[in-house]
Amino acid sequence: MGAVRAQPQADVTSPFLARGPSLAELDERARDIFRRIVESYLETGEPVGSRTLSKSGITLSPASIRNTMQDLTQLGLLGAPHVSAGRLPTHAGLRLFVDGLLEVGDVAEEERRSIEARLRAHGRNFEDALNEASAILSGLAGGAGVVVTPIRDAGVKHVEFVSLGVERTLAIMVFEDGTVENRLIRLPAGVTPSALTEAANFLNARLRGRTLAEAKADLRQDLERARRELDETAARLVEDGLAAWGGGDDDERALIVRGRANLLETREAADDLERVRSLFEDLEHKEQLIQLLDGVRDGQGVRIFIGAETRLFSLSGSAVIAAPYMTGSQRVLGAIGVIGPARLNYARVIPLVDYTARVLGQVMNA
Repeated sequence: MGAVRAQPQADVTSPFLARGPSLAELDERARDIFRRIVESYLETGEPVGSRTLSKSGITLSPASIRNTMQDLTQLGLLGAPHVSAGRLPTHAGLRLFVDGLLEVGDVAEEERRSIEARLRAHGRNFEDALNEASAILSGLAGGAGVVVTPIRDAGVKHVEFVSLGVERTLAIMVFEDGTVENRLIRLPAGVTPSALTEAANFLNARLRGRTLAEAKADLRQDLERARRELDETAARLVEDGLAAWGGGDDDERALIVRGRANLLETREAADDLERVRSLFEDLEHKEQLIQLLDGVRDGQGVRIFIGAETRLFSLSGSAVIAAPYMTGSQRVLGAIGVIGPARLNYARVIPLVDYTARVLGQVMNA
């Protein structure tokens, strides 16, 4: 594992620090054996026996190691998949390790350059940037990359439609907080330049200074009343433009998930397809997963949820590593993270999530 602790900006925080035993309850021998077992498990996925530990450089007899392992088991930090098997960390043990013993490195310079280049390549197309961020994490971290689109709570400053040809237009919405959102939408048949202008004028007159959530219901009513005044194609364009923007309620916000195939590539998955099936079902619970990731908004750094710490993943025993992405003024926009088995490579994934979240925030605030 890495040689340095988590960087200050990574601020690995847990909402469960008060639960379970603490490191203070472990003497130096128990702490060393516990650390070796967890590190071996995270690397191999296999239970660790006393004979394996005795060959790893510990100057203790297998009997002494077994006694210590039994003590750790009684504390709830270790468990045994079978009576005759070695020990592996419980979710409580993984939590203790992550909070107190994990050594986190940094993102390699080459990976930093790749992350920045891939995210900045999409310019101000936020939807593409969010998709790319999810793909980056699924590729580099080996789990499923997830991103929650921003809650749009800033007022609208300006709306514009730019024709991109016969069938498509670019809908541009500028918000009062300085952010810009672009959406590609299909043009209604027979649209004219004057219809584009008319639709933009209609929206600018009614959206300026209001959030999308505030304006949504009233705009629907306004549109019905204004149909007689608006060109039919302009009316269609207004409706399509409104539908293209997200924000507001959970059921309207997008949840981007990339890399589910990664969850089938581990030895654990091959041995426990039921766990993977349960995890896939969890990923389909969009509203619950958005609520979980929205909880990350309350912290400034990386948050980690392991197994039964969240009701959503209590059956599949999976882990979530997530961080908020925010504007330069530290206003949180959404959350990005990785979902995978509890045996995630925390030392690698934590800095990757942290760095990708920070670059994504910079891109969306450019």
